[in-house]
Amino acid sequence: MPGFISWISGLFSSQKPATLTASESRLLNPAASMDDDSATDPALIVQLEEHLFCWLLDSPPTALRSEAGQWEHILETLRTRIANHELDELPRQPMTLPMLMRALSNEKSDRHQLTEIILNDPALTDQLLQIANSPYFRPSDQHIDSVDQAVFLLGMDGIRNVIAAAIMRPMMAARNSREALFAQRVWRWGLTCARSAELIAKIQGQDTSVYFMAGLLPALSYITLRRELQRICRAESGLAEAPPSLVHAALSRYQWAASQMLANEWNLPPKYHAQLLAAERPVPGQTHSPLNDGIIIGTREVLRHAHQRNMPEEDILRIIHISGEQFTRVRKVILDVLEAGVRGRA
Repeated sequence: MPGFISWISGLFSSQKPATLTASESRLLNPAASMDDDSATDPALIVQLEEHLFCWLLDSPPTALRSEAGQWEHILETLRTRIANHELDELPRQPMTLPMLMRALSNEKSDRHQLTEIILNDPALTDQLLQIANSPYFRPSDQHIDSVDQAVFLLGMDGIRNVIAAAIMRPMMAARNSREALFAQRVWRWGLTCARSAELIAKIQGQDTSVYFMAGLLPALSYITLRRELQRICRAESGLAEAPPSLVHAALSRYQWAASQMLANEWNLPPKYHAQLLAAERPVPGQTHSPLNDGIIIGTREVLRHAHQRNMPEEDILRIIHISGEQFTRVRKVILDVLEAGVRGRA
């Protein structure tokens, strides 16, 4: 499969279904979703995706390219493991997740019930307080000292996102120095895309409950696939480290499948699967998902903030489905948290 953003560009294709092979690029056709006849260079969406992978893998564009069939035997092993649900690195369902999902979806649940569930998991409690005090979530300069305070200050919608991040963060923490930079950047990218999608859903008056966690699943799929590749490379090729071109090919081809596997493994409700499928295979003429626009905006802004090549604002406004004023609002929030994150690390 083409990459996330290449698939998102399928939003603008009015004819061909999303059935291209991994070696092909889905070209952007903005005229299919616009009232005017303005046109965007189809290469822009492909370039934005390439910029993302260059940054995540800390590699130049030339290092992402491989000869035809160079890694096909390793990619086929990965494909087989995915098809047979045999990924050794697939994170298992967190024990408290079912109870938390039920509590968050039950209108009769109060903050004390939710607090009790969280406090029964000391590791989750510690992680949640760290996340709640991070720039992405803390609503003010006031430090959050307890789970009950976090639920009270953030509300049910806000604490839902903190719980999603707190559950996933340990799974994405670097295991060694070789994956440290990749893990750090993937986490930042995932948070930015997830937050963007949630903000867009809120602006549009949609139910925001699904978009933040759904927006984080692609980032978790990246770290999962990279770790699985490491296993395969050591077993089959004697490589100590998967080269960037192989990682790039694997992530581009199997990221959506791995995201769906995570949703299955965690028994997430059908609405999560529906959003992931809508992002992978957008149907022309249907309502555009905030997840699609969130990934595009989040990618552009995290690259721009990291002083990497990205997409000009006039071009991004042509391919997203919110107004310029709404984009400015979303972008301001994202830039504020990115800047606060830098200050927090200083």
